[in-house]
Amino acid sequence: MSNIVRDSEVIELDGPPVFNLGEKVKANRTVRNDGTYAGKEIGDVLAKKGEVGYVVSIGTFLQQFYVYGVEFLQTGNRVGMKCKELDSVDAGTELEGPLSREGPLS
Repeated sequence: MSNIVRDSEVIELDGPPVFNLGEKVKANRTVRNDGTYAGKEIGDVLAKKGEVGYVVSIGTFLQQFYVYGVEFLQTGNRVGMKCKELDSVDAGTELEGPLSREGPLS
């Protein structure tokens, strides 16, 4: 675990999440499998730059960052992404129905 590099000294968890459940977002960079996405080879593209999806879960990483579970419409991939990897498509857009496999969003 000594090879984990922190992006900054800022602790995102001191404030509320930037994105909300159900918010429409797009990837602002291409994201590849680093070996943590089951069923895909390391290096496979999980989300292309500009691909649109919806936030279906919000978790944390390293007690520092929010991680947004984003389900991308084009591929159906659900990818954990940091705030810096996402842009809001329409800040007022939220899901009208459940997209999450765990059940309805509240």
